[in-house]
This record gives sequence, C-alpha cells and structure tokens, in this order.
Amino acid sequence: MGRKVLLADVTGLGRGQFPAAFPQKAGRAGVVAPAFTRIRIQAVIARQGRRAGRAVVHLVWAGADRGGTYTAGRVTDIVFHHARGDGTWTPLPLTTTS
Repeated sequence: MGRKVLLADVTGLGRGQFPAAFPQKAGRAGVVAPAFTRIRIQAVIARQGRRAGRAVVHLVWAGADRGGTYTAGRVTDIVFHHARGDGTWTPLPLTTTS
C-alpha cells in the first residue's frame, strides 16, 4: 500500500483512493500535474510508529522530475494508522509525523 500512496503522490494519479492522505481543498477539482515519471521503487521497510496503531513505511525510490533529471535514492516516509480492532491501514497526510 505504501507504494500505491507514493505513486499517487508523485504522479497525481489515484489520489482519490486515499482521501485521508490527500484531502481535497474546498473549490478545487483535485487535478494534479505529475511531478515525476519513470518511477522505480528501490527499497521499502515498514516499522511500528511511536504512537499505538501507527506504522511508518520508508520508501527509497528513483524518478525523473519535470526537468527530466533522473535521480535515485529519493526517500519518502508515509505514516499509516489503524483503529483498534480494525485491520484496515489508512495513510495519513504526508506531513504527519509518527
């Protein structure tokens, strides 16, 4: 799921699947221009967050920015939350810390 959230973030495609991670601003259609192309996930690890019911997914990835520069070793952390008794993990907005 971390991979899907990252791809939605950097490409703008599929953000509607994660409304908690990408809340819509009032009066905006939610269309996002892709910031990266040629995306490749290099490594992923998930760890328990500092708060109960949270996990942090660390992704190392590569991609070409709008200028065409391809850079490897980019790092993104995505925090997920689930309520007690609920097996569903929900990604939180990308500015949230664990």
